[in-house]
Amino acid sequence: MKATHIVLCTLLVLLLAEVQLSLAVTCSPVQLSPCVSAITSSSAPSNLCCSKIKEQKPCLCQYLQNPNLKKFVNTPNARRVASTCGTPFPNC
Repeated sequence: MKATHIVLCTLLVLLLAEVQLSLAVTCSPVQLSPCVSAITSSSAPSNLCCSKIKEQKPCLCQYLQNPNLKKFVNTPNARRVASTCGTPFPNC
């Protein structure tokens, strides 16, 4: 009976992990558009900007590898905005 219980628990954990993967963020640099003014100037990031940076954090390394996006994402102001939003800039 214990072995069956362990197997069922293991299957449940695996199913929950699969559900988590399906809920993963979709990387879309357009989602960072609320941050454009804060990144291109010295203005403070909005709450929407901060929520988008936190949402897109798993994608930042991917954006940094793209030469077209790197110019936008890898700047002192972008790092300041991320820091202000409480999102540590990734080491890729």
